[in-house]
Amino acid sequence: MIKTTTKAWTGAFAAAALMLLAFPAMAQNAKYQEGIHYFKIDQAQAPANDGNVVVTEAFSYMCSHCNTFEPFIANWQKRQPENVNFVRIPVIFGRRTWELYARAYVTAEMMGVAEEAHGPLMDALWKEKRIMRSIDELAEFYSEFGVTASEFVATSQSFAVDAKLRKDQTLVQTYGVNGTPSMIVAGKYLIKGSKDVPNYDTLLDVVDTLVAQEAAAMASTGSEAAEAEAAAEGR
Repeated sequence: MIKTTTKAWTGAFAAAALMLLAFPAMAQNAKYQEGIHYFKIDQAQAPANDGNVVVTEAFSYMCSHCNTFEPFIANWQKRQPENVNFVRIPVIFGRRTWELYARAYVTAEMMGVAEEAHGPLMDALWKEKRIMRSIDELAEFYSEFGVTASEFVATSQSFAVDAKLRKDQTLVQTYGVNGTPSMIVAGKYLIKGSKDVPNYDTLLDVVDTLVAQEAAAMASTGSEAAEAEAAAEGR
């Protein structure tokens, strides 16, 4: 009887503590409104409750705004906690040159050099005006990061890259992305520039607010599950 009571009180205390942690995130979120500063994704799928929040950037190397955004997102990445998983999706929007660079990015992902080469490729295109117009030219660029050009070209033409490209573009449609750069939090919220989100600092602040909200919700759900399990063990 004493053991069961202790567990019940412990669970209640943990839940109360988590709610107190969640209040700042909820209070902060009051300054951003759904439908104005961010948009709920209608076809969103519930993310795995593993304690991690996935943040996605929809981008293109051919987008000048994405190039301008790059230093902001790079600094944002450096200050993220371990429970934030950042990923990128290269969009195509039916444009042949965008498809070329999207294919190159997915290929680099599969070869493990996408992250390392991302900033340098932006710089090559927008600072050095080094335009690459074929997969062979892009393969030569990526060969500077420890992969062979021939292997890069072969991988770019693989079924795996084709499948990943199709999957990525399906996600772009599901998320309702119609411009770049756009950010997606937990596969549930879309954030993009507008008159109400007038600069990249504000955009990333909205992202941070939604990340905090999602992390608090995950923690609360996990606490409820743990409390239920403890109560069941005490029977």
